[in-house]
Amino acid sequence: MVKIGGRPWTYILRDAWNGAEGLWLMGLLAAGAFLGHWFWHLIFWLLLTFAFGYVAGHLFWGKDYIPNQRRKRNK
Repeated sequence: MVKIGGRPWTYILRDAWNGAEGLWLMGLLAAGAFLGHWFWHLIFWLLLTFAFGYVAGHLFWGKDYIPNQRRKRNK
């Protein structure tokens, strides 16, 4: 598993999402508008792929949010 700073990407993304939800929502909306404008002929497959990823819960994975999860503590 690839780790940045000793933590899995899922935990880093989860912290980023909970730190700036509004910014993430605006970015996802802008990305959706861009993709819809430029890739209209593929939009069904892009939305299907996105929905599958969302349902799979890659960011949330069915567990409670714990800030800084699995971060190593300096002792």
